[in-house]
Amino acid sequence: MKKLTIGTRGSDLALWQANHIKDELAAIGIDAEIKIIKTQGDKILNLRLDKLEGKGFFTKELEEELLGGTIDLAVHCLKDLPTTHPAGLTIAALPPREEASEYLLILKDCVDVTQKLSLKKGAMVGTSSNRRKAQLLGLRPDLEIEDLRGNVPTRIQKLRDEDYDAILIAKAGVKRLNLDVTDLHVEELETTEFIPAPAQGALAIQIRENDTELFDALQKLHDPETAETVTVERKVLNLFEGGCHMPLGCYCKKENGKFEIWTSKAETADHFPERLFLRAESTEGLAEKIVEKFNKDRKKPAKVFISREIGEHSYFRRALENNDIEIEGRSLIRTFPIVTVLDQFILKHVDWVFFSSRNSVEYFFNLKPVLPKKTKFGVVGRGSEDALRKFGHIADFVGESGDITEVAEDFAKLVAGQQILFPRAQDSLQSIQKSLPADAKVIDLPIYETVIEEDIDRSYADVLIFTSPSNVDAYFANNLLEPGQQVIAIGNSTGKKFDEMGVKYALPYSPDEIGLAEAVFGIEMR
Repeated sequence: MKKLTIGTRGSDLALWQANHIKDELAAIGIDAEIKIIKTQGDKILNLRLDKLEGKGFFTKELEEELLGGTIDLAVHCLKDLPTTHPAGLTIAALPPREEASEYLLILKDCVDVTQKLSLKKGAMVGTSSNRRKAQLLGLRPDLEIEDLRGNVPTRIQKLRDEDYDAILIAKAGVKRLNLDVTDLHVEELETTEFIPAPAQGALAIQIRENDTELFDALQKLHDPETAETVTVERKVLNLFEGGCHMPLGCYCKKENGKFEIWTSKAETADHFPERLFLRAESTEGLAEKIVEKFNKDRKKPAKVFISREIGEHSYFRRALENNDIEIEGRSLIRTFPIVTVLDQFILKHVDWVFFSSRNSVEYFFNLKPVLPKKTKFGVVGRGSEDALRKFGHIADFVGESGDITEVAEDFAKLVAGQQILFPRAQDSLQSIQKSLPADAKVIDLPIYETVIEEDIDRSYADVLIFTSPSNVDAYFANNLLEPGQQVIAIGNSTGKKFDEMGVKYALPYSPDEIGLAEAVFGIEMR
């Protein structure tokens, strides 16, 4: 095969991508050179991306050179490519995807670990992405969001120059350029909490449609699983008829043979984003199903009961009120401390403290523990993580899934041969402890007890959410489900109670307010 010409934009990241593909081609015996092409998006730096005319402002000029025959292939960030192709061009290969998560880079004197995302109140965050702005304000309505343009190193330098308190940037860009950001506080936002742009972290190799010899050669660089998942994300974008300025996040991954997909969509960057999580056996019809869930005319619950007090400004309350859903929040249990003075000696050699609930965090720190500096913290989910932050600590391990078995397996990989303290409720199921490696030393510390309320009034809400097994016991001691009522269990230990009762229930992906909001939004009213 003749020496190929790769077309690329001239930014540091685009050149890294083009050189990466050049090296991959060399590995399969194909020689190539690089040609830099300026795009509209590179030339106009004084406007927000959503103020530029049309679509494809980082790709159009590359595609024109491909069609004109001056280059043989173009390397793109797939998220920048419009979902409809110019006639005569095709995507020949999608290499394995880089991590799609985001980095929130924060000036160290603007860090406040007691706040969500570790950002001080009212901080100014730089981003020109409507998707990022909507999700940031959904999590932290107090933040100020300001436009930020430029390539990755330029954006980071603007932060260092203190034009912003923090900036939001794709992890893939920082990793690919091997940038040193140790002078900044780095908060990694997982894809399940902060949903990336469709196809974020994926590259696309575009060629002329009639270049079949090159198409066949490029199949050695193609990753079918990446193609399978990003195709769903891009189809969702296409069905919403959105460009890359739409406040839309969509992320799909394959886990244990099933497809898990998260979607976040807001009307504008200033609106609260709706979120949905779905799990499916196949990708067939999946994008259409997601888009239908966001149909404004779809029937949603009128009222939701939750077995927990819900704060006035909580994420869950704002998510439901955004859909005009009434909330009935009341705890069906009371908790009491059973330890008033902590034996500090037992903390002396602790490597980890693991919390399986918000209550265990609060009762433990109320005892004023003195822990070794090396101590790490594990939490079952983001709700416990937020409680831990209030006491000035960041979790070193956060369970992502509502499946306690998965959380236990992930945590167990980190703690072989170490001492782990478990402050817990007296009637705790101790699911994490049972999954630890044999050489891990468990220090068991029951510190509070749960008392079930009696004579609980039934709820006539359309959806009932239960946040612990004790709350299930309390409610169903005197009540039955009303016809048509649907149930959500916060995690699978709560779900087991419904399994025993033969009651169907939905399980959110994550056992926190975001996961519960996703589960309510996904409910189909019968």
